Amino acid sequence: MSTVNSQDDEDTFKILVATDIHLGYLEKDPVRGNDTFVTFNEILDHAQKNEVDFILLGGDLFHDNKPSRKTVHSCLESLRKYCMGDRPVQFEILSDQAVNFHYSKFPWVNYQDENLNISIPVFSIHGNHDDPTGADALCALDILSCAGLLNHFGRSTSVEKIDISPILLRKGRTKIALYGLGAIPDERLYRMFVNKQVTMLRPKEDEDSWFNLFVIHQNRSKHGATNYIPEQFLDDFINLVVWGHEHECKIAPFQNEQQRFYVCQPGSSVVTSLSPGEAVKKHIGLLHVKGKNMKMQKIALETVRTFHIEDIVLADHPDLFNPDNPNVTQAIQAFCTEKVELMLDNAERERLGNPRQPEKPLIRLRVDYAGGFEPFSVHRFSQKYMHRVANPKDIIHFFRHREQKAKNDIDLNFGKLVSRPAEGITLRVEDLVKQYFQTAEKKVQLSLLTERGMGEAVQEFVDKEEKDAIEELVKFQLEKTQKFLRERRTDAEEEKIDEEVRKFRESRKKNAEEEDKEVREAMARAKANRSEDAVLVAASSDEDSMDMEMIGIGDPSEGLSATLSRGRGRARGRARGAKGQSSTARGSSRRGRGSTSQESASSSRIYKPVSVPAKNMSIIDAFRPLKSNPSLNSSQAYSEDIIDVDSDPEDTSFVPSSKGNQRLSTTSSLSKRGSQSQTSRGVDFESDEDDAFMSPATSRRTK
Repeated sequence: MSTVNSQDDEDTFKILVATDIHLGYLEKDPVRGNDTFVTFNEILDHAQKNEVDFILLGGDLFHDNKPSRKTVHSCLESLRKYCMGDRPVQFEILSDQAVNFHYSKFPWVNYQDENLNISIPVFSIHGNHDDPTGADALCALDILSCAGLLNHFGRSTSVEKIDISPILLRKGRTKIALYGLGAIPDERLYRMFVNKQVTMLRPKEDEDSWFNLFVIHQNRSKHGATNYIPEQFLDDFINLVVWGHEHECKIAPFQNEQQRFYVCQPGSSVVTSLSPGEAVKKHIGLLHVKGKNMKMQKIALETVRTFHIEDIVLADHPDLFNPDNPNVTQAIQAFCTEKVELMLDNAERERLGNPRQPEKPLIRLRVDYAGGFEPFSVHRFSQKYMHRVANPKDIIHFFRHREQKAKNDIDLNFGKLVSRPAEGITLRVEDLVKQYFQTAEKKVQLSLLTERGMGEAVQEFVDKEEKDAIEELVKFQLEKTQKFLRERRTDAEEEKIDEEVRKFRESRKKNAEEEDKEVREAMARAKANRSEDAVLVAASSDEDSMDMEMIGIGDPSEGLSATLSRGRGRARGRARGAKGQSSTARGSSRRGRGSTSQESASSSRIYKPVSVPAKNMSIIDAFRPLKSNPSLNSSQAYSEDIIDVDSDPEDTSFVPSSKGNQRLSTTSSLSKRGSQSQTSRGVDFESDEDDAFMSPATSRRTK
């Protein structure tokens, strides 16, 4: 790492670097409530004593998105105490501040405001704990920015493209391009980097003379396939990356061998989780920058509550613990007591050398009781340490270590698949699908479909929002396979079917042209289905405005109309007393018997049948109908019937293949009986649809 002379001069920037302060964490805890505020004051005190040019914060200044009044008040009090004064600021800003702070009502740096007297400017990005939310997309940092105590930068509101414009600083002959990017969901930012939607703008003049400093607040360690940001995503012209969000302190800059820049991870200034990473000694950094050279000076924080953690595996001590011993639980408790006492002694010795540290330490003992052991009462154990530790309820943590099954598949490194501008490689969805299935376990491998076809379908679903693409491809290839098995007269045995399917799949994989043709045909079917659905929905909307009496139960579109207007159909079926029958019954019994010309014209219309999707079934179930199963044609239950409008209703034939028809006929008979009883009582009901086709005189006569 390049170094600079620590001697202060007019060309050297001195920057205090800190991240993840988490103001307000456990503020209601009687013991730990003030820890974050005390440490924040210590950080600002170091900045004032070292006469830094500015303070750089890497996100999560506040622990809560909506901090309490106490937290905001304490923060304002500390910033006003340490950052306001008469000491002049020694650097200038060369970039367009209206671009750097475009979202602010005061788009300029706070120390240039004539109404404020700032001695130490504070530049900060937001983290995932204090990110902008709400209709106005405001966060707690915007309050501090509006008050003139902090400069909030690195904010991006676009979800399609991110252009990071640097704040250009100059002190003497040293120039710094300060880049910042506030917290964004890792999966989204990962995808934007892959799609080359993140651009870091560079100064047009003397771009090689700038020291490029980038502040980011994202997952650095891999928590999932895309739930982190690989360092390889960042541009290689950067000199130093200050990485927030990770709480383990790695303040010493570490060089990335591939990109050649350095990464500094200051970590948090307060323990927010009782994990091994938090037990590392907390530091902040004093960064010296002169020209293109830098030096990071570590500053240990003295007011941080000491934290000790240790793990115990009971199975590793067979000479001390025997699960069959009836007194083994008491022995384990005595062993844990001894360990906790030892950690308390170490914490006390550490505190003797630093009187500013809080008196009560944080203690964590993690006990792996796998192997037939039983845990003891943690609450009873913690009573002995109520006045000696800061976390008495969390001292002991019992867990069972589960050995992970050996994996035969290869762990995909998605970072290697990312395209770099110089390489010209494009990452596609179908490539990821193919990579996944090629390296997946045998039990999740594709047995009927091909990786290429599935990749194309997923690509259509992602890029063109073709929601039926995958379903249609599965149906199409299933039909092709069934046809192939019928032609081969394959016996309905699972082993023979599997073998034939495997052969058929391999033959399709070898014929790439035929496979592409199948995919195109399946996609065409998906688009046709979507267009057909749109036409049916539009047609049903038009039918809602017409007289529903013209549609009888024999019409194939009856099921669609009843489904699309179910609420209105129910009300109409119960309120047709004036006519003596429901609309469904009338459609089946009055057709051709005195119907008006409008009814005849409507009844003679041809309605396109609606196919009811078949029940979901596995691939093996799809092949079993080869034994002349009568349920094979169940999906054709709603076939179109040719109905003679001049024939008697008794001659009309129906297909009683589904329970839906039975329900319709039952509803019709119930409606008949109900309407007849209402007519006999002299009760008269009229529907809105009848009124629409009746003249005022007819309405008066009916009433």
